[in-house]
Amino acid sequence: MVKKGSKEERDLVQLFWTKGFAAMRAPASGGATKRPLPDVLAGNSKRYLAIEVKTTSKELIYIDSSQINGLYEFCEIFGAEPYVGVKFKHTKWLFLNIELITKTRSQNYKVEKNLALEKGLDIDEIIGKDRQVKF
Repeated sequence: MVKKGSKEERDLVQLFWTKGFAAMRAPASGGATKRPLPDVLAGNSKRYLAIEVKTTSKELIYIDSSQINGLYEFCEIFGAEPYVGVKFKHTKWLFLNIELITKTRSQNYKVEKNLALEKGLDIDEIIGKDRQVKF
């Protein structure tokens, strides 16, 4: 059985490679291990990015708090910048700083499409080309 979202993760990895970043899917992300691993790692010897990947055809993405906590933990140890990479139907990849993501009443997280379109960084911004911080 193919893990849901693995095609999108592979597409994102290829996109990083086309931008001059080495990238890989973490082999046991998504709960297959007790260790906190992001879905995608990318770097170019100057910057290291750890990305939790979420895709949907809906207007809203929910993210379990354990995934965000694990992303923070991994990044603290590894020295990477944490992002949530989202792709809504008919949009390009957008990357959100975790501080921008809304916490739900159940202490999980959600990303609304409008927030991602307004505050998300595109691939060139996340890798440092045309980098602008959006608050």
